[in-house]
Amino acid sequence: MNSALPPALKARIEALLEGVSRKALASKAAIISQGYRAGGGSSATIADEASVIAYVLSRLPATYAAAAAVFDATRVAAPDFSPKTLCDVGTGPGTAGWAALETWNAIAQVTMADFNPAFLRVAKKLAVGTPSIEGASVIALNLIDHAPPRADLVTSSFVLAEIAIARLNQVVGRLWSATNEVLVLIEPGTPAGFERIRAARKMLIGEGAHVLAPCTHDRECPITGTDWCHFSQRLPRSRDHLKVKGASVPFENEKYSYIVVTRGPVARGNLARIIAPPEESKAGISLPLCAERGLQRAFVSRRQRDVFALLRKAKWGDTILSEE
Repeated sequence: MNSALPPALKARIEALLEGVSRKALASKAAIISQGYRAGGGSSATIADEASVIAYVLSRLPATYAAAAAVFDATRVAAPDFSPKTLCDVGTGPGTAGWAALETWNAIAQVTMADFNPAFLRVAKKLAVGTPSIEGASVIALNLIDHAPPRADLVTSSFVLAEIAIARLNQVVGRLWSATNEVLVLIEPGTPAGFERIRAARKMLIGEGAHVLAPCTHDRECPITGTDWCHFSQRLPRSRDHLKVKGASVPFENEKYSYIVVTRGPVARGNLARIIAPPEESKAGISLPLCAERGLQRAFVSRRQRDVFALLRKAKWGDTILSEE
């Protein structure tokens, strides 16, 4: 899985940036970031094309990387899934649509839906010149009032954070009703983001959905207390990305929580998901796992050479065979 932006999208972003003051973008990006940290939605800080361009430069690379990682986990969990239609709800500048097309080349029909007209205008501009997404249907849609069009794959990234808890089941229900096969929900990798994902998971299982990822089971989530389930994806920063964020490190780690569900039953095998970074020591390697039996911590000694060599390569977010 490649977390870097596809060349076509990167070229369109560079075209958007021509003649635009990086200092002005950095100022707008800071306002957007402050709004998100305060728990506000995008509508409060992103109302014009200049704000969207600041978002594209400062946030799109990270949200793309998270979506690409989640879609890769979906592909691994359901290798025979080959969607022909995609509906990306809360598409923003079209980020998840680009990532989905990189994962599934059979997608022939794309719908990008959002309530923010500034986002939709930029989504159209970014799609120009790329046949796979240029013909996408771009529609204004408020999930509170209207259901999205049906599709084999329905995605909604960093949207539930902007929905009042009292409306969550209604919104998730609409997304699920629009799903022919697979629904993907992605949220920030924070306690609040995870709580929304967990609530959506419970509701969807109650409606007959089966979990593809990250859970390897449909049982009640075993995570309790102040802990939360999230993952991390490292992505490179371009020179402009560094400038607009006032950063010096050439990469960042995007934290995210997610759930992928399907209408069909899932052939799981005896799998467990690594839900935190593995811890290697002189004695061996310790793996924090979530499996059907609940939370586990597997330890593999260096003396178990073959198994240790294999699991040493395992990363946070991967699945491995679970012990009986």
